[in-house]
Amino acid sequence: MRITSEPVAPYLTVGLSTVVRSITSRAQIAHNLDIVEEAVHAAVSVVGINMPVKLIALAEGALTGFADEILDIPHVTAARDLFVDIPGPETERLAALARHYDTYIVAQCKARWPEILPDRFFNTLFVISPAGEIVHRAAKNHLWCRERSCTPHDVYDRWVELFGDGIDAFYPVLRTDDIGNLGTICCSDGEYPEAVRALALQGAEVVYRPSEAVPMTQAGPDPGGTWLLQNRAHAHFNSLYLVCPNAGPVYPTPDSRHPYDIAGGNAHVVDFHGAVLGHTVSGYNSFVSGIVDIEALRQFRTMNLNSNWLKDLRTEVFRQMYDEPIHPANLWLTDEPVRHAEADKIYRANIRRLVVRGAYTPPAHAFPGARYIAPPDPGPTR
Repeated sequence: MRITSEPVAPYLTVGLSTVVRSITSRAQIAHNLDIVEEAVHAAVSVVGINMPVKLIALAEGALTGFADEILDIPHVTAARDLFVDIPGPETERLAALARHYDTYIVAQCKARWPEILPDRFFNTLFVISPAGEIVHRAAKNHLWCRERSCTPHDVYDRWVELFGDGIDAFYPVLRTDDIGNLGTICCSDGEYPEAVRALALQGAEVVYRPSEAVPMTQAGPDPGGTWLLQNRAHAHFNSLYLVCPNAGPVYPTPDSRHPYDIAGGNAHVVDFHGAVLGHTVSGYNSFVSGIVDIEALRQFRTMNLNSNWLKDLRTEVFRQMYDEPIHPANLWLTDEPVRHAEADKIYRANIRRLVVRGAYTPPAHAFPGARYIAPPDPGPTR
């Protein structure tokens, strides 16, 4: 058991939503970083007058956008030509901001991880300390159907060889003395209750979950849609804070004439009761903030006999639920990741698997489902 000798002072966390140009070359990341830098300066100067800002969170896509997904760029091409190394010159620009403002910066970027496999990129979550050091790195474990990043499960045998098969190999938690214990997931990870639960059982007190898009952010009558609904539930079920910056308007390609608000704002910070501390209605170069009180959270977790739910979990009851696989492992251990139309076949096979095992009851009549339709060729660059 780890007991801290000094209390953690309350602090402000800030989530940034910035306008993004999707990149088709690595050099174009610099433009997005210029906007991020301006946003950090603006946010700290405005919000920091209230309390110290100790955690700044970037939205998904803030550095590279989503051209690889939009244009269905082959995975190996994207790995070689578009994405970054961590650490690298891009993370060093963020590190300079962390040192200047004496704050942690948590961010997402599609990045190579060469010690795992060459010619692969992962949707990577990383934390930079106030000293400017990379102190945490994790990979997104679940993808939406139009993302072609590699996941740990896609190279499961190699991942386990390097990092082991414990839950911390897939959902690591950064333990600090000044901002509490931080876990990271990304977008689609949060569609699954297991992700935040895995972090909570390892001591996470603050969870970073950047970005979700329409229709999830607009579903239902309440602001934030099912994205905010999920994050409030994660926070409530696991007694922890959620910091959820959302993607700003996106230029689909570097030469697009107009940005499109794919998410509709709705960045938020949620406390350990599931209450919304901050919420935005715009993602256009905006920021959201909330006070994180780690000591109050720790008292709630240890004093309460009712709504600190983890203490009652009957783990034996649930173990066998996951004995039978659904999504195949090691898909891209030796084969190159496929493009959208071929990936659709994998997901359709997963659905059939659930029907066969009785988890899904098939409808009385089968209609054609969603499928990938490539956008028209835009022709020569404008």
